Amino acid sequence: MTFRTPSKAACTLSVAAFLLVGTTLVAQQLGALGDAQSGKVPIAVCEMIEAQHILQRPVDDKVSEQLVTEFIKLLDPQKLYFLQEDVTKFEKYRHDLDDLLKAGNVEFATKVFDVFMTRLKQRMDKVNELIDADHDFTVDESMSIDAKELPYAQTTAELDDRWRKRIKYDILMMKLEKKGAKDKNGKTVKKTEPDADPNAPFDIAEARKRLHKRYKTLYDNYKGTEGEEVAEWYLTSLCMTFDPHTSYMAPRTLREFDISMRLKLEGIGAALKVDDGYPIVNSIVPGGAASTDGRLKVNDKIIGVANGAGDFVDTVEMKLTKVVDMIRGKAGTIVRLKVQTGETNEIKIYDLKRAQVELKQSEVKGEIIDTSNRLPGTHAKIGVIHIPSFYRDFQGADNNDANFASTARDVQRELARFKSAGGVDAIIVDLRFNGGGALTEAIDVSGLFVNAGPVVQVKTQVGKPKVLSYDENNGEVRTPLVVVTNRLSASASEIFAGAIKDYGRGLVVGDSRTHGKGTVQSVMPVGKNVLPIFNKPQLGAVKLTIQQFYRPNGQSTQKLGVPSDVTLPSLLDHMDLGEEFLRSPPAAKSGWKRIPISFG
Repeated sequence: MTFRTPSKAACTLSVAAFLLVGTTLVAQQLGALGDAQSGKVPIAVCEMIEAQHILQRPVDDKVSEQLVTEFIKLLDPQKLYFLQEDVTKFEKYRHDLDDLLKAGNVEFATKVFDVFMTRLKQRMDKVNELIDADHDFTVDESMSIDAKELPYAQTTAELDDRWRKRIKYDILMMKLEKKGAKDKNGKTVKKTEPDADPNAPFDIAEARKRLHKRYKTLYDNYKGTEGEEVAEWYLTSLCMTFDPHTSYMAPRTLREFDISMRLKLEGIGAALKVDDGYPIVNSIVPGGAASTDGRLKVNDKIIGVANGAGDFVDTVEMKLTKVVDMIRGKAGTIVRLKVQTGETNEIKIYDLKRAQVELKQSEVKGEIIDTSNRLPGTHAKIGVIHIPSFYRDFQGADNNDANFASTARDVQRELARFKSAGGVDAIIVDLRFNGGGALTEAIDVSGLFVNAGPVVQVKTQVGKPKVLSYDENNGEVRTPLVVVTNRLSASASEIFAGAIKDYGRGLVVGDSRTHGKGTVQSVMPVGKNVLPIFNKPQLGAVKLTIQQFYRPNGQSTQKLGVPSDVTLPSLLDHMDLGEEFLRSPPAAKSGWKRIPISFG
């Protein structure tokens, strides 16, 4: 995507979060990268980073050294699987990976992952022994939970002892979490049921059963990994040697990213989870195909999927993402589900017509709180607007779709609803846990509360800062305003909070400051310039950091965040949460001039 104007911005601002869910031994050819185009993807990713990343650094031997460390950390962050001898073998590639990637070679990822899976299988065999072993909780011993303080284990025996303490710790935590458990001060640690018996004995057999299931699930997830995922992790590790928000998105991840921005997909509208190898219906989206049909229920097991009149494919023990891919499809087509019902265990077959599913649960929500119901003697109406992310359907906007997903439009809708209800005395905008989203939406939402004018300035490695403004006048809301943030409010959230603070438009309340992400990312398709325009395969995209942004007062939010006017007590404020705790964050560049704005 290219940066055009604020109203058509294709840059995105988001906190990168890659969950390592799923894994099988990788074939020699890495999934989608194992076809005729396999070599072009790593080559293109290297070229895109060197040409477009804000640091303007080459992919060289220094990057290669960092990449070895980064990929090992990604697979084994707690140093619980690899031995030092494994790491020593991997280190032999420390000056070779840049050259291999530029030649289209990603076999290092295969080699490391194969060793990881071998070690994982060995660990799981030992873990099952340790779970069933007797542990002496009277022994005075400790374990380190900070991997930075630990070297890699020299021997299998040393690794066994780390796992012995880990399993002992797991059992101890379950003992503390048993129904109605009390700490040394007599305070309930955790009560899982309202009528739990505080004197119920700890069931060690049940604890062991839970742990066996937990680690089996861990192993099964990794065993289900596809080559495309390993390649994605490897190329993302490359990207993260430049900064923590640059990443490679494989085709499946890119589709999920698109869904999160558009707030819609084509399928049946059912969220799935896995339990004991069975894909199970976890929830049903209101208004979706499954909800309209009415037969599919929460806790039903999906044991087979067929596309139209095709044969059923057994989905038991299948990776969940594969099951989801089979169920999704073009609106209007038929998907057949073989279901074992949660209530009766009967086997039934449901034919469902796929439809467009709108993810309403992820959009802006508003409510009006009457303070007299909470604080006797007060008489005020408070309008609360919760913004989970700054989403925008870029394709819908480019196609002039009148109803494309837009955070600003949805906030405007809630403001209009407040007005039609007789107005409110104050507005609270809740940005807690909002990791960001589209730059243009942050600008447009800011423009609903401040005078038309500058909202943010962006700067690449070269050239002058570019001031981005909200130029339309849709009727500024002058109601007293409070913006609630925490240490996980990042990026686009910080643009909005910073503008509100700098214009003196409202109070920022919450944790001592926001996350501290001050960079702009652009999602750029891989292969755009290296593959033929016709019959071009989908090869994913690179989310590249291309700019830093600055508040209207000229300050960067990079590592600094937006400080609160009123700080509230918070556990998050005492955790290692923020840009400075991420690996390789770009340094804040200061010295940009204050935007000439009118405060007051």
